[in-house]
Amino acid sequence: MYLVTRLTGYDFSDVRKLIDRSLQARNVGRVVLDMRNGSDEKGEDWLRDTAIRLPAGRYFLEETAKVVEREKSVIGFASWGSNDPARRERVVGMEWLPGAIMTEYVSTNGRTLERPPEGWKLGTWADRAGWFKESPQTLVADYIREGASGAAGHVFEPYLGFTPRPDHLFPAYLSGRNLAESYYSAIPTISWMTVVIGDPLCRLQ
Repeated sequence: MYLVTRLTGYDFSDVRKLIDRSLQARNVGRVVLDMRNGSDEKGEDWLRDTAIRLPAGRYFLEETAKVVEREKSVIGFASWGSNDPARRERVVGMEWLPGAIMTEYVSTNGRTLERPPEGWKLGTWADRAGWFKESPQTLVADYIREGASGAAGHVFEPYLGFTPRPDHLFPAYLSGRNLAESYYSAIPTISWMTVVIGDPLCRLQ
């Protein structure tokens, strides 16, 4: 079985930078885990479990309704994206380290790789005027443009249970698995809605 990922972004410059960052990946930095409200729902539990499975000092877990932004030395990021009601911005302003990867519980964040208009902002399902490419939700290509080296997104509704599991993804990646192996170990089912962006051989040295 081949583990397939995509080398892509909004333009060729994004792709070239993604590859350059992958070649510089080092096993340093923290995984940022941004919970939506600290409840006991399934996705929140997975974020808690991720923190439990990572080495001490290698993660930051935000358990309140606050949106995590502008963190330094980020090697991984998982959140609810635009499904967090407190999230208003397309990007989170992280200092992404070379080799950093991300995932989020968002239904349509891989729906397009076409760059939105400069002024486009996240919207709501109730107001179609705020949609881009049939959705108001975040886009994983924004994370690649901002500096991430790997991302998982969804072309359509995957249902929460079929989104990548952060409690499998980040422990695998920090333990030495390459990008493709780490994402595929975290995706509950293949040939479904998930697309993986990044150099498949990217590995934290």
